[in-house]
Amino acid sequence: MKIIHYAVVAVLVLGALYYLWMKPPSLNPMADRRAAEALALVQTHRAQGYPTILQAMTEHVRSMSERNRVARLGEWRVKQLEGDLYEVRILLRDQGVTGQWFEREFIWHADLSLKKVNAASLPADGVTPKEPDAAP
Repeated sequence: MKIIHYAVVAVLVLGALYYLWMKPPSLNPMADRRAAEALALVQTHRAQGYPTILQAMTEHVRSMSERNRVARLGEWRVKQLEGDLYEVRILLRDQGVTGQWFEREFIWHADLSLKKVNAASLPADGVTPKEPDAAP
């Protein structure tokens, strides 16, 4: 009986180690310094009506809670597209008045070489202020 117990524990430990070894870096942006920099660039970027995108997202969740409605933010995910260009995503789920759930995925592209953030999805476009056009 003890052998089975030790075998189960060994399989669990080996499974956990295998998961940590094979886990894509997009699940843990802090494992990659450049991905962490891209995440910070997006989260601290100006937002419409708020000082930062992170504050805008958390304020939306808080305001929904005050109205006795549920809103949930998913995990921030970062993926390198090419070179210094990274994609940052977060999923927001809102519960409507009728109890129906609505999901919106916010996507930004962060260019680390230019230190620039661009909205890459319609929901993100509603949060990210437009850059003024350069005068000719």
